[in-house]
Amino acid sequence: QLVESGGGLVQSGGFLRLSCEFFGVSLDYNPIGWFRQAPGKEREGVHCLRESRNTPWYDVSVKGRFTISRDNSRNAVHLQMDSLKPEDTGIYFCAVGACVRRQEVSSWGSGIQVTVSS
Repeated sequence: QLVESGGGLVQSGGFLRLSCEFFGVSLDYNPIGWFRQAPGKEREGVHCLRESRNTPWYDVSVKGRFTISRDNSRNAVHLQMDSLKPEDTGIYFCAVGACVRRQEVSSWGSGIQVTVSS
């Protein structure tokens, strides 16, 4: 089970920190990361940890603003989101198994709402 927390409403330029705790799921899964789904759009990969690569994967739209990190003591993954923009609004999902291809994700969180006002 994957449980997200930390979403909410924030003004443009603000920040939020999302957390995803893994219950009964090993963090040895590769990859581990975040997807988001904006209103009326498909779910897309945002930022992802890949043990097979030295650097995380990220969508170009979040470059320099979002940072993913792993917390082994809490069996969790965090997404620090800075300089938020209205276009970052959406439901954010924690996922294991893939960074981009939704059909390759093996486990999903239930999602958490992030709203950025202009």
